[in-house]
Amino acid sequence: MDEQPGALDPNIPEEGPSAPPPGWLDDIHGYQGHKGGNDDDPLYPPPPAYNPEPELNRNTLVPNVRVPSVSEDVAREALLKFVESKWTYSSKPARNLTFKELKPITVYRYRLETYTETRTSAWQFESYNGQMVDGPENGMSPPPWDIPVALPQRYTNMVQKVRVPHTSFVKLCHTCHGCGRTRCIACFGRGRKRCTFCHGHGHSRNKRCTSCHGHGYKRCITCHGHGFKICHVCNGNRNLLHFILLTISWKNNVDEFIPDRQPDFPDKKFEQVTGDPFFIDENLLVYPIQGFPDQDICDVSTKMINEHLNRFSSTSRILQQRQTIELVPLTQAFYNYSGKVHNFFVYGTENKVFASKYPSACTIL
Repeated sequence: MDEQPGALDPNIPEEGPSAPPPGWLDDIHGYQGHKGGNDDDPLYPPPPAYNPEPELNRNTLVPNVRVPSVSEDVAREALLKFVESKWTYSSKPARNLTFKELKPITVYRYRLETYTETRTSAWQFESYNGQMVDGPENGMSPPPWDIPVALPQRYTNMVQKVRVPHTSFVKLCHTCHGCGRTRCIACFGRGRKRCTFCHGHGHSRNKRCTSCHGHGYKRCITCHGHGFKICHVCNGNRNLLHFILLTISWKNNVDEFIPDRQPDFPDKKFEQVTGDPFFIDENLLVYPIQGFPDQDICDVSTKMINEHLNRFSSTSRILQQRQTIELVPLTQAFYNYSGKVHNFFVYGTENKVFASKYPSACTIL
């Protein structure tokens, strides 16, 4: 049985798309290609004011850095703390072990940070109820990279949204076509729906349906029987205020490198700890390191700097770069326990412990 007919108002349109259809909005100089609400495509930055040239024969001044090591007391305390975090481990070996050798290992970590600013734009709209309209009649819209914003603290990730001046205009709502209401899709504008208990018959098993009281249909709960709903896009105001919203994203792009010199220690562990930054070089653009004793650090410096320039300069404005060399503490501790030789690592300024094997791991009470 069909839905029970109700009073259909031909002046109430069906609900249209939430986003403006193609061609609904005009181009604005400097913001072409951003009409569909997609703000994923960056607005290409203008060329930098200058192109710094690499300095010739530039050597990095590296201070004499003593490889850090830990004492037996510090190593034992670090191991005890590690054991306490493992509920199946016994602290007895850590308390009673005898150290055989504490072997410090030189570990350098290179870090490159490139602080960038990216700008994207997209058409946005809001319900218009008489608010001020800053339209093209007030002047030409400034180019996206000429709109001033307050810079956040350097190397801090942040997003800010700014309404582009002189891009606003009012237009009929594309969803309800300026009606302020849309036809209810639940009841197709009839205001009534067929009763699901009696399937529209008004009775079931020769008894009057108690759900619809014998009518065979019930009032639509979605639109409360009106057959229409207030347009959810314009909130019934019939008009929308369109404008371009500029999104400015500041991001600190970081890459790190540690030469793999210790096969028994997982390099992934270094990501959890800090080191001693004995060399810090910061500028608008930094240059590859030369003259450092570890050639792997020099090579990766050249590689990462070129990669960052190629990756970010075409889509973002590079505001600052910083490269750092850290000495990350790593000590391999060898010890005797129950007539066997074992070892563990103490790493980072936090004195964290990595032990691939630990005696008497399981304690039965």
